[in-house]
Amino acid sequence: MGSGEPSGRDVLTRSVRGQARRVALGAGFGCVHQLGEALVPVLIGVVIDQAVAGQDAGRLLGWLGALAVMYVVLSWSFRLGARSGERAAEEAAHTLRLAVVRRVLDPRGGAEAGLLPGELANVATEDAKRVGAVNMALMSGIWAVAGIAVSAVALLVTSVPLGLIVLVGTPVLLWLGHLLSKPLERRSEAEQDRAAHASGVAADLVAGLRVLKGLGAERAAVERYRRTSRVSLAATLRAARAESWQTGLVLALTGGFIALIALVGGRLALEGSLSLGQLVSAVGLALFLLGPLETFAWVNAELAQGRASAARIAGVLSAAPGVSGGDDAVPEPVRGALRLRGVRLGGPESVDLDLPAGLLTGIAVTDPAGAEALLRLLGREADPETGSVELDGVPLTRLDPAALRASVLVAAHDAALFGGSLAANVTPGGETEGPDPLTERVLAAARVDEVARSLPHGTATEVGEGGRSLSGGQRQRVLLARALRAEPPVLVLHDPTTAVDAVTEARIAKGLRELRRGRTTVVVTNSPALLAVTDRVVLIDGGRIGAEGTHEQLVRADADYRTAVLA
Repeated sequence: MGSGEPSGRDVLTRSVRGQARRVALGAGFGCVHQLGEALVPVLIGVVIDQAVAGQDAGRLLGWLGALAVMYVVLSWSFRLGARSGERAAEEAAHTLRLAVVRRVLDPRGGAEAGLLPGELANVATEDAKRVGAVNMALMSGIWAVAGIAVSAVALLVTSVPLGLIVLVGTPVLLWLGHLLSKPLERRSEAEQDRAAHASGVAADLVAGLRVLKGLGAERAAVERYRRTSRVSLAATLRAARAESWQTGLVLALTGGFIALIALVGGRLALEGSLSLGQLVSAVGLALFLLGPLETFAWVNAELAQGRASAARIAGVLSAAPGVSGGDDAVPEPVRGALRLRGVRLGGPESVDLDLPAGLLTGIAVTDPAGAEALLRLLGREADPETGSVELDGVPLTRLDPAALRASVLVAAHDAALFGGSLAANVTPGGETEGPDPLTERVLAAARVDEVARSLPHGTATEVGEGGRSLSGGQRQRVLLARALRAEPPVLVLHDPTTAVDAVTEARIAKGLRELRRGRTTVVVTNSPALLAVTDRVVLIDGGRIGAEGTHEQLVRADADYRTAVLA
């Protein structure tokens, strides 16, 4: 992150301040609206006492004009207030989505630990939307407080007993509503957890659909999702039941409260303490109170669900990084010498390994776990438990992970392609203009030019989500071309040709050597065709260095190497 670029915390702070201003503005318009709503029954009562009872047509027209102006104010104040609240809610959800995505893409990693990709997507969408809606709920709560306060004052002016009933009864109703929202909060959290897990399972099944069909495992996959979906449905129904009970009980309590106000008002009118117009105003204010009190029930439900979603978002944002420390810049220029000292690669012994700058080094492994451990260390997805990994003599733990990955690119064999054209998947930043000379060389080296010639629109052909319109071997070639086009000082490839035929693999091996000549390249593979073009091969056997030399030397002299590579 550049010195002039704002941090994620700064962006969140500015966004929260902007949302607070919009909520305050919307609350102001809402208070005007609630004041007008509360004054309508008061004005009607005045009209009855002063114009209708007195049969004064002039006053009646005047008060009707005042009511018309009041309704115009009500309309505009509601529109402006709702607009501010909705904007604050949408901006809050958008800001949270960006914060979650920024955390997931943080070079230090860690946010995805224990979560499926679909679960992270659910947090960034549904949970962010629910938390954003809290802004609207808060604003609506302020509206409701203003409405109740105005009604209480109007009722106190009309009748002290009625005003006191509102002032004493409203806090009790709010407290009961808060207690009733607790089960909803717990069940909403469980609902979101189950729904996110179901989304994650669905995303995984869709991503592996071709493999599942090839294995004939569609029925097992459908059954797995059906079980997960049923659990999610049960959690959703429990949350819905909790919400319906909470809403129903709050409405029942609210109805009883309004009935009490109407009963007391009617008794006072019979005793002569209230005029007919005042009784109409009191009943109208009591009915008006239904709106604010129902709003409080809705606000409690929104806050309960928002708190549950906020906890899930906080879990992602506060997740411990996968690697810690490291703020130094990568030494310039990058020579590309990698060195492992005292590092364990899945075995009991520590490993010392030198990967010289400017050479094409092959690493053959007898245990895939050792290859995975090596790749994670070189890409700094994890730090070694013992020893150190160095780039040009500097421990990777001292380097900024983002800067490191711009210099050391670890290209996994199972990486994903993006929706878009073949060219956009190869060129940096998804550029789709005509291929430049470097891109043409890269396409030829990875034999993607052959793939392009078989497609209806060449490199402009859409490859579909995840490259599903391509075969496995074609996807591998596009992934290799993308890694080569990035031109990193150090390129680490993991099994880049497992799905291509032997003739194409030999051509790719030759193209790789020519294109990366003079730059550090490491190929972790057991492919004889790729290992044959390397300058040097290292065999990692059971987490230790088993043998070193050229491919020809090891094939002749080392039985373990022949077993690993030629068997």
